[in-house]
Amino acid sequence: KYSFTVHGPEEFDKPTVLGLTEKIQHASFVVAISQFGRSQLYRWSKFADWPKIHVVHCGLDREFFHATETQVPDNQRFVCVGRLCEQKGQLLLVAAFAGVLNSFPGAELVLVGDGPMRAQLEDRIRELGIERVVRITGWASGEAVRKEILESRVFVLPSFAEGLPVVIMEALAMDRPVISTFVAGIPELVRPGENGWLVPAGDVDALVNAMREVLETNNEQLQKMGQAGRERVLQRHNISTEVAKLAELILRSEAG
Repeated sequence: KYSFTVHGPEEFDKPTVLGLTEKIQHASFVVAISQFGRSQLYRWSKFADWPKIHVVHCGLDREFFHATETQVPDNQRFVCVGRLCEQKGQLLLVAAFAGVLNSFPGAELVLVGDGPMRAQLEDRIRELGIERVVRITGWASGEAVRKEILESRVFVLPSFAEGLPVVIMEALAMDRPVISTFVAGIPELVRPGENGWLVPAGDVDALVNAMREVLETNNEQLQKMGQAGRERVLQRHNISTEVAKLAELILRSEAG
């Protein structure tokens, strides 16, 4: 007997090569990490196998559940955390940020991470003439990532493809509103006007407008959005609750 979990997005790019249909058919059960993920597994499975596909969310480390409320800093800094690669959209982000600077010359952008597109990103930042206000940290420890998020006004991740990024959960758990895209499971967590902003993936103008709105929003309102985000993520991504769901599926499978 076996089961497996699908995070996406790569599995949904090559389902035939991976034999998803056959793997689902012969599995005891299959787990998706979001409703969107489950819908994609439905696409590549027989209707008779749909009942064995379940949603178990990724869970946050327990440290986030005991953290005290953190205040949104009075600055104009955006932070993006992720591998520097095509699907995370950082090339689009630096172009959008250059547009934001026209109205907010004091804004800053921090890109946390490393990856195959770092050199290309550095070239693009120089071309746009924004080296002074854009910083790439390279690889960062968990503690360093948390520090960068806490020192920023908002978290931004303009991804083109995702599953449901844990770093978005972490940013919300740290009381930071999020700007992201209408991609995969992200809209299940980020609610426009409630705890963040969502824009169409690949739309630079929409991203510019969302970033400007962040800088036009007062700290009190951003704090309320951050608190709403924290409540939502702690409710939906409690690691004890999600582990219990997985354990129940395993025990049921063994009993069967």
